[in-house]
Amino acid sequence: MGFSKKFNWIFIMWVCCNLHVTCSQHAESVKQRKPFFERLRRLEEQFRRFQELSLTRLQIISENFNISSNVDSRLQLLTGQYNNITATIHRFHTATENDIRSLKSWMKKLQKKTKKTDLKMSTLEKILNERSKQMSKDKEKQSSIMSNLTGKVEVQRNEINSLAAGRNKLQKEMASIQDEVKGQGIKIAKFEEQMKSALQNDALLAKPSSVQSAAATEPLVHRPKPLNQAPRAKQQVSKKEGSICNVKSMMHFPNSSTENYANFGKGFSSGLFEMTICSWLSTKSNYLGTMLSYATEDNDNKLVLYGRNTSKQTTIHFVIGDPAFRELPVIPLLDGQWHHICIIWSSFEGKYWYYIDRRLAAAGSKFQKGYEIPAGGTLIIGQEQDNMGGGFDDTESFVGNLAGFTIWNRALSPGEISGITTGKSLPGGRVLTFSDVSTLNGAVRHLNCTCLEHC
Repeated sequence: MGFSKKFNWIFIMWVCCNLHVTCSQHAESVKQRKPFFERLRRLEEQFRRFQELSLTRLQIISENFNISSNVDSRLQLLTGQYNNITATIHRFHTATENDIRSLKSWMKKLQKKTKKTDLKMSTLEKILNERSKQMSKDKEKQSSIMSNLTGKVEVQRNEINSLAAGRNKLQKEMASIQDEVKGQGIKIAKFEEQMKSALQNDALLAKPSSVQSAAATEPLVHRPKPLNQAPRAKQQVSKKEGSICNVKSMMHFPNSSTENYANFGKGFSSGLFEMTICSWLSTKSNYLGTMLSYATEDNDNKLVLYGRNTSKQTTIHFVIGDPAFRELPVIPLLDGQWHHICIIWSSFEGKYWYYIDRRLAAAGSKFQKGYEIPAGGTLIIGQEQDNMGGGFDDTESFVGNLAGFTIWNRALSPGEISGITTGKSLPGGRVLTFSDVSTLNGAVRHLNCTCLEHC
């Protein structure tokens, strides 16, 4: 509306100016004496031109006015969008500042944690370096100790070899001495026969009447007896020829039960690196149960002669530290007769030997070298322990008789085993026998019998 008022005011001014000009021209025309109608025609013509020009200008002005109104609406729309964008940018700027502040705080915390982690890592590196140095020192000490032990073991091995060689020499000398004793015995027997024949000839030469009169009047004269005659008579009184009289006692296990077992009052007083187990046994069962088991707190299978009631039993397990074991044949032992067995083990060589009635039935190696059966365990006869002093199974029970049971802390020689089997002697170095049994459980009986024939 303000624009239209200005336009009308300008139009009026312009009309006035034109009228003034027209008046001045009319005066001049009057002065010049031009006709009035000609002047009026010109005025009309000028007014018509002015009207056309005014209409044209009014159209242009109206068009410009429409454009300006559209521009205002667009400017208002753009202003609103600008305000919205400004508010969004302000909110984004505020959120960004908050995020930056939180990131700065996290960065500070992270830097602190990184410093602490670096300190811990440096401390751990120092500790690891010290431990590695200590471990290297310990390894050097252990290597030196192992070298010393290896040297000592080699020395002991050489000593054992020398002792074995000396033992073989002694065995050969003993065999030669036995041969000489046998020869002397043959000579003594021949001498006794000659003495007997000489006495018989003297008796035949003497008359009966003179002999009787001499016997009646003269005192009794004792003739000298042949050598070894008295000792032989004593031997016949003490035992029969071929008897085994070094068993001392027998233990009887009547049936298969978890209550039938014998407990030793003491275990091994010290660790064993070598061992020999010997015993006479007889069983009428079709299987051979567990003869003995030695258990400790950390392992219930330190030493086991394990058998079980199965339909086709051919072997028992000889266990030295679980899971190391070997299978020993038992079929020759299941005939109800007395048989002598010996099991020998040596950790110095990692080997074992198994004898039945003086004959080597099995042998092998691959046991752990240097292994030690420790002291302080529980030794039980007739049952297999699943824990110290318990965990029995009736299918693993031993049923039968054991006599002359002995454990040595060394490996016996074949000659010593032969001497035990034939009843000649019991070698030294015995660790445990049936006399060390403390308790009998169930129906187990312990019988004293010097000779095997009385067991």
